[in-house]
Amino acid sequence: MESLIYSLNATIPVFLVIAAGYILKRIGILNDAFVKSANKFNFTVTLPILLFVDLSTTDIIADFDVRYVMFCAAVTVIACVCLWLGARLFLKDKSLTAEFVQAGYRSSAAVMGVAFIQNMYGDSGMAPVMIIGCVPLFNIFAVLVLTFESGSDSGAAHIKKSVLNIIKNPIIIGIALGVIASFIRLDLPEIADKTLESFAKMATPLALVAIGAGFEGRKAVVKINTAVIAAAVKLVVLPAVFLTFAVKMQFSEQELVALIVMLGSPTTPSSYIMAKNMGHEGVLTSSTIVITTLLSALTLTFWIFIARYIGLIA
Repeated sequence: MESLIYSLNATIPVFLVIAAGYILKRIGILNDAFVKSANKFNFTVTLPILLFVDLSTTDIIADFDVRYVMFCAAVTVIACVCLWLGARLFLKDKSLTAEFVQAGYRSSAAVMGVAFIQNMYGDSGMAPVMIIGCVPLFNIFAVLVLTFESGSDSGAAHIKKSVLNIIKNPIIIGIALGVIASFIRLDLPEIADKTLESFAKMATPLALVAIGAGFEGRKAVVKINTAVIAAAVKLVVLPAVFLTFAVKMQFSEQELVALIVMLGSPTTPSSYIMAKNMGHEGVLTSSTIVITTLLSALTLTFWIFIARYIGLIA
């Protein structure tokens, strides 16, 4: 019951902020211009700063575990590749491939990973190490799939465009600068720290409001079956497959909790922002975010309960 209450407290407020954005748009307080500007602002400013702050304030050297980082990275690559191949083979509407793949694997790892482990153990523990192993790859694969499945260009042009998009991607730049700042133990003046923290705190709520305001109910209903499949992959299939391997590799306690969040947390709002900013419709992505946010309280609690039941989490 304690795990269920914690999960509900973590996920229901997220859904309510999305719902608030939807209502505010319908009563005329927000409009399409706000949604477009908010998505661009989040993509280029607040989300990169959030990731920079999270990583730069973490002692990566002290917590670094090569075996664990490699496992997180391998899981991310395998999940992305399998989803991409599966979508190309079985998805009827090929125009939805990029959004389906991205919504199916990208977790709220950077935000929820730290929160969950701090709640259970009192510190961020292995969450920053998990973030290093998966979040950069989350974003690199997102750029690749959103570029290659854009319906324009081909062959060498796709590769060139993908490389440029990765290099120029603000979120990836934020991650790279955050890792560098952590390694060199960058100590910014207090004024700079507080300024960056203000922008970082803005990222998630603004992204959620924009998702709600930009949510298109009629289009979402048409694509609901695909969104449900993506949500099932995100919350059930990936955790069931890869947590089994994690247990066999004897990961437990904070390591396992971080993996549960990496694999089973809701689809991150930044996936919607990236999809919209790279020329995709975003309806499937926003629908999957809403569904995974609603259901993850139950599924995350289930995975934590199972881990506790078999003695892997104290």
